[in-house]
Amino acid sequence: MKDAFGIPQSLLVLGGTSEIALATARRLIARRTRTVWLAGRASPALDTAAEALRTQGADVRTVDFDALDPGSHAEVLGKVFAEGDIDMTLLAFGVLGDQAHDEADPAAAVRVAQTNYTGAVSAGLVCAAAMQTQGHGSLVVLSSVAGERARRANFIYGSSKAGLDAFAQGLGDAMHGTGVHVMVVRPGFVRTRRTAGLEETPLATTPEAVATAVELGLRRRSETVWVPGALRVAMSVLRHLPRALFRRLPI
Repeated sequence: MKDAFGIPQSLLVLGGTSEIALATARRLIARRTRTVWLAGRASPALDTAAEALRTQGADVRTVDFDALDPGSHAEVLGKVFAEGDIDMTLLAFGVLGDQAHDEADPAAAVRVAQTNYTGAVSAGLVCAAAMQTQGHGSLVVLSSVAGERARRANFIYGSSKAGLDAFAQGLGDAMHGTGVHVMVVRPGFVRTRRTAGLEETPLATTPEAVATAVELGLRRRSETVWVPGALRVAMSVLRHLPRALFRRLPI
């Protein structure tokens, strides 16, 4: 169960090598989280991430999870929940893709969509149902401001995040009153290894800043969190710009 301050004692991370997810796990462990499951494809990186969290004093376990194999999600994630209640699930897996390459290779574009959207729909529903059965829990979904309005520069990625965001909002409405809290997190450009070499957009942020915002959102039981908060206003403006004007923007 969560403590009096809304901090989960147990955490399941879907996307166990995500820098944002690991920053969030570190912050929560420092605040009282004691059990962490890192779900991802078996790899040295997953093992290294788990060992790093163990040095903070948490009981950390790994589970082999593949976002692109939705047929396995109920069994794999069901085994995690069978081990004990999960207070918080952080859905943090996803791929950026390569816009120019993926436009020329529809199969690659589909893989981006399947990872970011289809895989998340499957895993999100499985975890939400398990939390509903246990009667409590928070499902935190890492979306992106890219889903607010698809840009020419990354519309494949942006459209997949738009679908994920809409799904998570609807799931939150479906879970209302069940004891399950769904929170959508919309970061802007996050400085990570994955984004190294890419041109930063305004109001860029860090994994640690996202982790701080997630913790605050949990305490407040927020439904939507923007990182940084100023993006809420900026994206409201961009979302309502006439399309002809939007096309001309250097973004």
